Amino acid sequence: MGVLWFTLGCVIPAFLVSLIVTRQMIKWAPNLGLVDQPAERKVHVTPTPLGGGVGIVCGVIIPLACAHLVIWAISHGYLPQSLIPGDLKLHLPGALYRAPQMWGILTAGLVLSIVGLVDDVHPVSWKFRLMIQFMVAIAVICADVHATVFVFYTPVGWIVTIFWLVLLINSLNFLDNMDGLTAGISLIAALMFAIIMLSQTSEPRWLVAGMLLVIVGSCAGFLIWNWTPAKIFMGDAGSTFLGLMLGCLTVLGTFYDEASSDTHVMLAPLCVLAVPLYDFISVMVIRIKRGLSPIAPDKNHFSHRLVDLGLSRKNAVLTIYLCTLTTGIAALLLYRLPGWGSAWMVIAMTVCILMIISILETAGRRAARARQKEHRTELQIASQSEGPVDLQDQK
Repeated sequence: MGVLWFTLGCVIPAFLVSLIVTRQMIKWAPNLGLVDQPAERKVHVTPTPLGGGVGIVCGVIIPLACAHLVIWAISHGYLPQSLIPGDLKLHLPGALYRAPQMWGILTAGLVLSIVGLVDDVHPVSWKFRLMIQFMVAIAVICADVHATVFVFYTPVGWIVTIFWLVLLINSLNFLDNMDGLTAGISLIAALMFAIIMLSQTSEPRWLVAGMLLVIVGSCAGFLIWNWTPAKIFMGDAGSTFLGLMLGCLTVLGTFYDEASSDTHVMLAPLCVLAVPLYDFISVMVIRIKRGLSPIAPDKNHFSHRLVDLGLSRKNAVLTIYLCTLTTGIAALLLYRLPGWGSAWMVIAMTVCILMIISILETAGRRAARARQKEHRTELQIASQSEGPVDLQDQK
């Protein structure tokens, strides 16, 4: 029962804050210059407000700030302890002890969000944005968020964490190319991680699970306004924030119990986030093979390739949701299977799912190019068959 109330207490406030703030941003965005204009590389055909990421950020920070204030007031006797379910009272000192770490992560996310918001109004150099991302990742390391398991030399853990955070920031940013895509994937991933933190470890990881559930609620509130047809986009202000949050919480969350020999469960984050990582890596490969800049925006993303297969944009997004849910269930399966032998079977299953999708979408993309070529040929034949107009015949 305590887990249920904890879940509702995290999700509902975040949902309401995100819902309200995002609705206000729909009104304010045009006056702030936050409007995404249609372009060749984009799928929307009408100008759409940007800045929905502000709703997501507020949906995460405001409920956590209120929760911190309530916990502080209860710990100092200003509020009765009856406000907290029995099982959670024991964790109040721990929550206060780790609050500075939480605020370090949130502050880093806020910095990224502000840079993203500025970029949404006046495009910023990708080199500058990448530099900020690395600086933010280093700052997060200073907040004692870094990989430690299986890393015997601490600086190696720092380097791994920095590149992991930058990778996820850009993966979620790259994925933000269709209505409801990044918010929905982030919601599913955060929910899967929260389930692991609350039910699959030796004891619940309340703080990390709470932050993950707040992300779930915030993304859900934003999705009300971002679902097809979207009334607002999150922009870089939202996608980079979500990427950093998920990256930090996957590092901060203890997936592996030291008392257990099941070290293979450390692969769970890779399973849950397999789809964003697949999209990022496949897009980079496609661009490099075609001699394009790896950071140049285009329509080579996972979702675009599914549309080329013949799916509507809505069904393409739903397909990616299901893929993420499937790989997330594979992550949960890791906790039910003993040893690395079983773990590699789960990883092989996840890879096979992505390979099947890759084969199908490649075939679809080739068919789309063939149709375009055939259409151009027909137009050329039609134009050539049109001879000069005979004025005598018109009399």
